[in-house]
Amino acid sequence: MHHQSPTHRSISPSARGLAEIHWHDAVVDGRRVPYGTAGSGAPVLFLHGFGLSPRIYASAVERLAATGVQVYAPVLPGFAGTDALPPEEHGFSGYADWVASFVGALGIDAPVTLVGHSFGGGVALASTERLEAQVSQLVLVNSVGGAAWEPDGLVRHLRERPLWRWGVSAAVDAVLARSPSSALAAITGDTLRNAIRNPAGLWRIGELARTADLRDTAASVARRGVPTAMVWSHGDSFIPQASFRSLRNALSDPRVHTVQGCHGWLIGDPDGFGRAMTTVLRPPLSVAV
Repeated sequence: MHHQSPTHRSISPSARGLAEIHWHDAVVDGRRVPYGTAGSGAPVLFLHGFGLSPRIYASAVERLAATGVQVYAPVLPGFAGTDALPPEEHGFSGYADWVASFVGALGIDAPVTLVGHSFGGGVALASTERLEAQVSQLVLVNSVGGAAWEPDGLVRHLRERPLWRWGVSAAVDAVLARSPSSALAAITGDTLRNAIRNPAGLWRIGELARTADLRDTAASVARRGVPTAMVWSHGDSFIPQASFRSLRNALSDPRVHTVQGCHGWLIGDPDGFGRAMTTVLRPPLSVAV
C-alpha cells in the first residue's frame, strides 16, 4: 500500500505488546491535518466524536491496531484547533468529501474499513456512501444518525430534544465513562480551543450532530450490501436508544455488538474496545496489503 511520506511528530507511550500510535501531519485540500497511525495490515480509518480529537482515543486506537490492521486516525475539520469546512461544504456530505480527499492524500488505495464513534459514526456512514466500492466494512460505535427520541413512549425527531438534556447527558457520561483525568482535561482543552477560535463554526457542527438524520444514507448503504456492524453500549444516555433502533432499522438489521458503559466507553475502556473490534471486524482484515 502506498502513501505519502508524512511529517513525523511524536510517539505516544502504549502498553507493552501493542502497536504504538505515531503522530503526523498531512495536507488535505490545502489545510494541515494532524493524524495518528498505528499497526500494520489492511487500512482502517478511525473517525472521532464531536469536540474531541484522535489523541483522546490513543489507547483505543492502539487496541484496534492490535487486531492486525493499520489504523489512520485524522483530526476531523473544525476540531482540535483545525479549520472548519467552508460554509458551502458544511454537512455530512462535505465531511464525506473531505474523508475521500484524506484517503487520496495519503495514497490509501486498498479497500478501507471505516470505524466511527458518535459524530464520527455519522461521518463514516456518509463517507461509505461517498467512497462506494473503496469501503470494505463499516463499523458504527454509538453513532449519531438515527434521529429518533422517545420521551414518555412517544417517538419524536431528535431535533426536538431540549439542549439542556444534551448537556446533562454529556456531563454524566464524562463522569461515568471512567475516563482518566488527563483525558478529561484534554477533552475540555480541545473543546475550549475550538470554542474560542471559532465559536460559530463549533456551534454549526454541534447542530449538525444534534439533528443528524442519516436514515436515507443508511438505507442506501444497506442496499449496496456493505458489511456493517453497530457497537452499542447499554448505558448510553447521550444517543437515545430510540435513535439507535431507528438507525439499525434503516441499515436493515446489521450485526449488533453490545457492551457495558456510557457513550464514551471506549475512551475509558480501551481493552473492551479492542475485544469488541476483534469480534466485529471481518476477515481478511488481518492480511497485510
